[in-house]
Order: sequence, then C-alpha cells, then structure tokens
Amino acid sequence: MTQLMTEQSQPAFDDDVVLLTVPADGGYLGVLRTATAGLAARLHFALDEIEDLRIAVDEACAMLLAVAVRDAELCCRFAVTDDALTVEVTVPTVRGARLPAESSFAWKVLTALTTAASAEATGTSATIRLLTRRTAP
Repeated sequence: MTQLMTEQSQPAFDDDVVLLTVPADGGYLGVLRTATAGLAARLHFALDEIEDLRIAVDEACAMLLAVAVRDAELCCRFAVTDDALTVEVTVPTVRGARLPAESSFAWKVLTALTTAASAEATGTSATIRLLTRRTAP
C-alpha cells in the first residue's frame, strides 16, 4: 500500500513536509523518484539538478533495500523550503546491518549529486538524509 500525506510543519520554519511510504521493493522506487522530481520542480530546480536528485534518491534507496528486513516499508520524508529539498529515507533493517562506508562508490555518488548526505543506523533501522540546495538563477 502506498500512502501520501502532506502536513505543515512548525510555522517558524514555514516549510512543507511530504511523507511517502512504499514497500521496500525495487519496483516501487519509481514512485519515490517521481515524487522527488515533482517536488524539486516545485522549487524551480534546473533540469540537471532534478535529475541528479532523482539519481541520488535512487542510490540511497538501493543502499537501504540491501539491508531491509523482509516485507519492510521504505518511509520517505521530503522537507521543502524556499531554496532546498531534504529527503530522508528510513527502513527497518536486519540485525547487524551496515550501510556502505563513506569511502564507497555509492557514497561518492550521493555526495557528488547533493549538497550534503548523511546516514544513521540504529540496529533496528537505517536512515539516509540528502540535502539539495537550489543553485542561484
């Protein structure tokens, strides 16, 4: 089941948050790529920036799918501000799961395609955060 929910976060930040949950299956990554592109377009990102962000989200999700428990769901949180899009993807993980090292090719892709990338693994879940700021026109 795919869920889409929009909520206003704290008024002090005046940003929009979109939550999207899909099955942790490669067949559903297109939904996340499309949502990413739509939100980036809303921020008037350049076409190259939109494509870079789509690739980064796809790569982050692929990393998480590799450590996800069976029948898990990918939870994706998009935070939209005036000049940036933050994408946070979380999945429940198998015991002892490790994400690729920051020196790996996958992380080099993420850091090359975004303004900032970070990850956190708690033992029961893993989260990858991507921040992309729009370049000045």
